[in-house]
Amino acid sequence: MKENSWITILVANKLMRSAEEVTAFENALAEFAKHPESEHLADLHLILDDRCQQPEVMFSLIHFLESFEMEQQLQAFIRVIPQLIVVASDWTRILHSRILNDEVACRLYRNLLHSINAHSPHFIRQLLEESAAYRLTHQDSPIELAGQVH
Repeated sequence: MKENSWITILVANKLMRSAEEVTAFENALAEFAKHPESEHLADLHLILDDRCQQPEVMFSLIHFLESFEMEQQLQAFIRVIPQLIVVASDWTRILHSRILNDEVACRLYRNLLHSINAHSPHFIRQLLEESAAYRLTHQDSPIELAGQVH
């Protein structure tokens, strides 16, 4: 099956309202992972949804996204942030915090945000760039999310 078909299955089952949807999601992600294509990173980010009823399963998508080459993953994330934040503000915050807690990723993230904001400014991306810049000057402690350190 082509990657687009696996993405269609992931999208159709992203809310994971039943055991069948969870199984379909997990199977599709496992099949997609056999032949990952970075050209689908933006689409994969847009599968994240705060309405998902099985966040621990959705974390498998987060880990899969993070398995891609860092710059490709960050570029895709930055490109879809304005859309992603509408349906997945919690997941956007989680990804953002995970990036901020990795110094190499945070530096690259800040640079990529700065570059895209210079050509196509967006309020959300400007805030994220400021957040990354602030984080790099205050590396003392990890970012905490609802009592969890990431």
